[in-house]
Amino acid sequence: MTTNGSLRVGQEAPDFTATAVYDQEFKDITLSSLRGKWVVLFFYPLDFTFVCPTELLAFDKRLSEFESRNTQVIGCSVDSRWSHLAWKNTDVNNGGIGQVKYPLLQDLDKSIARNYDVLTGATEAYVETEDSAETTTVGGGVALRGSFLIDEEGVVRHAVLNDLPLGRNIDEMLRMIDALSHHQKHGEVCPAGWKDGDNAMAESPEGVSNYLSENAESL
Repeated sequence: MTTNGSLRVGQEAPDFTATAVYDQEFKDITLSSLRGKWVVLFFYPLDFTFVCPTELLAFDKRLSEFESRNTQVIGCSVDSRWSHLAWKNTDVNNGGIGQVKYPLLQDLDKSIARNYDVLTGATEAYVETEDSAETTTVGGGVALRGSFLIDEEGVVRHAVLNDLPLGRNIDEMLRMIDALSHHQKHGEVCPAGWKDGDNAMAESPEGVSNYLSENAESL
């Protein structure tokens, strides 16, 4: 599946098969093979840069929390698998990421980043082939800090895009998984700042009235 540069929440996540560094090996990963799990797919600009290792290490330190929520974390950049491997084999104290325990995809042709509409400098173009014609994006440099939460059916349920200087809050992604899981199980909607164990609300005028009468002051 390709997109026209306008991937939105509620759409099916663009599928891909790509080579990843996982542990110390190269493995092919197909997104659609992970159906039945939540998937956090996050993009970062480049290996051996500055904000990026803080994010990758933050994901790794919380990996058991993602796994306990039946969630597969996957990182992706436009670097090669060899670059990923070298970065993993660089000590954290020297700007490396050490042995992070989730896969890092190579995206040398930038097709994954392009389909998720996170490439810097990408422009729209109308492309015709013998079999099809579509509007797509061409060019582009590196990926912005895009994060996508994909549900068990392969649908994008949450997406956030940060500019290059702005590191992510990894705990917010855990909160989103908890909120969506709560909604799936109980049918309630989750208000601003909701955390697992907090009161949610019924999706109705009465529900919001009841919630606000008890919680408005603490928002």
